[in-house]
Amino acid sequence: MQQGTLFIISAPSGAGKSSLIHAYLQQQNSTPAKVSISHTTRAPRPSEKQGEHYYFVDNNQFESLINNDSFVEYAHVFDHYYGTSKTEIDQSLQNGMNVFLDIDWQGAEQVKQKIPHAKTIFILPPSLAELEKRLIKRGQDSAQVIAKRMQKARAEIAHYTHYDYLIINDDFDTSLQSLTAIIMVASLENEKQTEKYRDLLNELLND
Repeated sequence: MQQGTLFIISAPSGAGKSSLIHAYLQQQNSTPAKVSISHTTRAPRPSEKQGEHYYFVDNNQFESLINNDSFVEYAHVFDHYYGTSKTEIDQSLQNGMNVFLDIDWQGAEQVKQKIPHAKTIFILPPSLAELEKRLIKRGQDSAQVIAKRMQKARAEIAHYTHYDYLIINDDFDTSLQSLTAIIMVASLENEKQTEKYRDLLNELLND
């Protein structure tokens, strides 16, 4: 079985990252794919389910997982831990499934140290004005929170040069095509094709 690929996707809030991932997963794709489910110590929201949105654990459980080197990356944000399970990713990849990891640039650097073959994608808005317009249109945040998100966006965007691929999410359908193309290209790398067609290659070389 051909092993799946880990895709690390980062973007400032409001750039459309989650919508693009969701739209890709709704397509009929040749290789199955999923979004990695993170562990967190924060309490679940009313609509969230254990094992579907997050793995909800307490501080002692999370710190025990840290001590056992169970995460490919983790962070402490607003008094809560968030982390990505090494076992969950490894099992999915070994089962031939592509995995999307939706994390920021700091988490991406941690993961790349442990999984060097992961592919990294950064999604940018067409302008800061458009990014702010999208955040306002979402209707989820106060003006003060939006201002903080815009400040953070500038700092995040500065790290786009560390990524393998860059998508400017101006037109959604075009951006989705770009994301799909990146995933297709990754599947055609020599190492992947050799793994998938080992028997054919042996036959061609031995004739």
